[in-house]
Amino acid sequence: MSILSVFHPSSPGLPNKLLTHHDDIVATLAEQGVRFAHQPHGLSIRPGSAEDDVLEGVRERLDQLMTEHGCSAFAVLNRDAVAPAEVDLRDEHVHTADEVFAVISGRAQVTVRVGEYVYGVLCEKGDVLVVPAGARRWIDLGDTPFCLVLRLFRDEQGMQARFTGDETAREFLGIDEF
Repeated sequence: MSILSVFHPSSPGLPNKLLTHHDDIVATLAEQGVRFAHQPHGLSIRPGSAEDDVLEGVRERLDQLMTEHGCSAFAVLNRDAVAPAEVDLRDEHVHTADEVFAVISGRAQVTVRVGEYVYGVLCEKGDVLVVPAGARRWIDLGDTPFCLVLRLFRDEQGMQARFTGDETAREFLGIDEF
C-alpha cells in the first residue's frame, strides 16, 4: 500500500498528515505539481537480478513509459542489499528535467520538498511518481533495500543530479521509521 506522509519542516519526526487512500494521495500531490499513479504491470523481476535480465524483462514497460513521458534517458535502481559504493540517495538533490520514478518491484520512498511542506511518498510495485524539474528530492531505500525502479528523464543532461548540500533531509522520517 502506498503511503503519503506530509511534514512541516519544523517537525521532521512527526507527519502533519498521513494518507493511505490512493485518490487522496493523488490529489494532495497534484496540488504541488507532483503526479502519482498506480499502473499494475504484471512483471515479476526480483531486485538484485543481473542487469541484462532486468533490461530484458522490463524492455516493453520501459519503452511504454519513455514514450508516454517523452523521455530518452533512464537509469535502473536495482538493490537487494546495501551498495555502499553508490551515491547516497538520501542526499537532497534536484534535476533539470522531470523525473519519472516507476517501481517495478519492491518499494522505495521518494521525498519531495515543495513550498512550505515536505511530502514523503512510499511507493510500491506498479506506482509511478513524476517529480517536476527543479523540485528538491531524495530517495530512501531503507537499511535493507529491496527495490527495482526505473528512473526516466527527458535526456542525459536532465538526469544529472545537483546536490543541494542541505543536510536536513536526513532529519525526516524514512522508509524504516514507518
